Amino acid sequence: MTDATFDWRGAFENAELNALHAEGFGHVAGDDDWRGQVERHSLGWVCAREAGELVGFVNVPWDGATHAFILDTVVAMRARRRGIGTRMVAIAAEEARAAGCEWLHVDFDDDLRGFYLDACGFRPTDAGLIAL
Repeated sequence: MTDATFDWRGAFENAELNALHAEGFGHVAGDDDWRGQVERHSLGWVCAREAGELVGFVNVPWDGATHAFILDTVVAMRARRRGIGTRMVAIAAEEARAAGCEWLHVDFDDDLRGFYLDACGFRPTDAGLIAL
């Protein structure tokens, strides 16, 4: 398990989330305004920290009514396989339910199927996608 702490709508600095996102998704760290983005578009987000360091993040944007979405789930490589991602998604689901959402959606690549379907309890569904 983990010694991580989890905070719904937790405080974070853009630089630390940019670094975590770059590590987790394999790209060069950007200068994105994550704080502005989540404050404008999200129901909330979950931050996971160990010894004060940001080791996990999940963004939960929504439609303002009954649908919420899991985006940008990321856990630092050194903190993986200890339940951090699963706990963050569970918190996201609890908070979306508490806000009155009826559905929590997620899309994922095939290599994450076990995580989302088995560990987090999502069920498969038909969906469509247009690459833009």
